[in-house]
Amino acid sequence: MSSVLGLGNALVDVLAMLESDQMLVDLNLPKGSMQLVDEAAAQKVKEATSHIKKDLASGGSAANTIHGLASLGIKTGFIGKIGKDELGQVFKSDMTEHNITPHLLESDTQSGHANALISPDSERTFATFLGAAVELSQDDIIDELFTNYKYFHVEGYLVQNKALIEKAYKMAKANGLITSIDLASFNVVEDNLEFLTKLIHDYVDIVFANEEEAKAYTGKEGEDALHQLAEGTEVAILKLGKEGSMIKRANEVVKVGIIPAKSVDTTGAGDLYAAGFLFGLIQDLPLDKCGKIGSILSGHVIEVVGPKMNKNTWSAIQEKINTELN
Repeated sequence: MSSVLGLGNALVDVLAMLESDQMLVDLNLPKGSMQLVDEAAAQKVKEATSHIKKDLASGGSAANTIHGLASLGIKTGFIGKIGKDELGQVFKSDMTEHNITPHLLESDTQSGHANALISPDSERTFATFLGAAVELSQDDIIDELFTNYKYFHVEGYLVQNKALIEKAYKMAKANGLITSIDLASFNVVEDNLEFLTKLIHDYVDIVFANEEEAKAYTGKEGEDALHQLAEGTEVAILKLGKEGSMIKRANEVVKVGIIPAKSVDTTGAGDLYAAGFLFGLIQDLPLDKCGKIGSILSGHVIEVVGPKMNKNTWSAIQEKINTELN
């Protein structure tokens, strides 16, 4: 069974269900966006939501994908940086409990956390304080990390550290790993377009993007966006929310639908889709099956608050996957 190594911001998701969108207006957070905030702004969000019961879950886009793969029985590891604090311990113990090998460095800075503000319509808005996570540097990336892994998955949120992400991909390629990236957020793509385009053409085999990210990357929509997204890479996946997904490899284009789901919170939907898709690729399944497994995972995660699902849900997912494969 192939193994997958993830690289990303080691964040703890602090999930709060909002009574209305007014709080987003008050905090000056555009609905549905991911905003990086400093310590003072993070504190402001904490105070504004102090009356709301919070759920904590280890998060970060790549970590969510790795969690999903680990829950499906794939051997996984994760590279990140945490603080020597309670949130850092929450993150680390969550990894080890799920059989993920933690390649975690520690810092004196407080651990990064993402305040996930969930609107009544289940859309989520992130105010993210990166903290220790952002201190991961190219010097922390060493050759030994890549031995024993076959796939390397990176979240696009890391592009703020261009030297880190480039070195990591170079090393992964030098060690013969198959590489993937999730484009993360439309504003991240817009701000780093030239760098991302070169990075994908030079080092990335598999690229995941939702409609907004694909539009920011290509300036196009729908199948036109997919074709351009696929240029210079092996496999391109365009996630279309309620419309499912479109996948392209060489001259093959497939469309995949979604599974019926009652959406409560879309946190982790794209990350878990990537986990399901990569799981399918690892089993050498055809593209439509890879996409279908992605849909099964994302369809289940939107029915819970946060990016994590319990053992019973994972058993149900495994059954659906087995049915799909037989």
